[in-house]
Amino acid sequence: MIVAFEQPFLWFVGYSVVGWIYESSLVSITSRRWVNRGFLNGPLCPIYGVGAVLAVLLLSGIANPAVVFVAAAGGASVLEYVTSWGMEQLFHARWWDYSRRRFNIQGRVCLLGAVVFGAAGVLIVKVAQPLVAAMTSVIPPAALHAVCIVCAVALAADVVVTIRGMAGFEENLDRLKAVIQEYASKAGESLPVWEEPTIARRMRAWSESSQEAFTRLRDAATSVLSAQQRRMIGAFPRLTSTTSSAYDSLIETVRHLIDRDGGDAADGDNR
Repeated sequence: MIVAFEQPFLWFVGYSVVGWIYESSLVSITSRRWVNRGFLNGPLCPIYGVGAVLAVLLLSGIANPAVVFVAAAGGASVLEYVTSWGMEQLFHARWWDYSRRRFNIQGRVCLLGAVVFGAAGVLIVKVAQPLVAAMTSVIPPAALHAVCIVCAVALAADVVVTIRGMAGFEENLDRLKAVIQEYASKAGESLPVWEEPTIARRMRAWSESSQEAFTRLRDAATSVLSAQQRRMIGAFPRLTSTTSSAYDSLIETVRHLIDRDGGDAADGDNR
């Protein structure tokens, strides 16, 4: 009886890994640097795993690929919307934003994404899943139990570490703001009002004009923000706060520091 739950769980893990490869590769290519796109630290994007398994369980009995396409596109869009809303409520941050794309709903989902998910749903249900199911069905029960236990423990540990690492994100941004203001005051610099949209550009220009200023800002971000928080800022280019534009200015500045630091390191490796 337990095998009936273990096999779908293994499918979930597999499709989550495939989703992570897709997301990380896409963002890494556009960013021209390696980016771990997953919300978790491990090589998984759970939203892809959940969507794929739901498509398999709910749509496998549908013969018409067009119906599968429409159902997968609509279901995945609902899942993405709910996930965006839930993460926003939990962390007070917007992780992705499709507002610049046509035919979007509150920036959480868009038509292009729905089309991609619909096509992926057809590919999974009609092509990939029969092969995946055939492979997992021949795994001996003892090995299946062991693999699922290891994956479940690793996933649970990753979730705990990730959530703990993101705890106090806004409080740390407030601390970073205070550190930057203190340094600016000592350096005789004046910063505009934090809520103004120009503040991020001002700090970016400030860091680019002086290696000392860049180093101070980078060290401040490293000391105040957790490694998890810095990774999230670098991995999600559209990450914004839902509570204050001042946080957005800080996030954009930290993202610039991360990008520049990575670029400098890459240049150094090439020399």
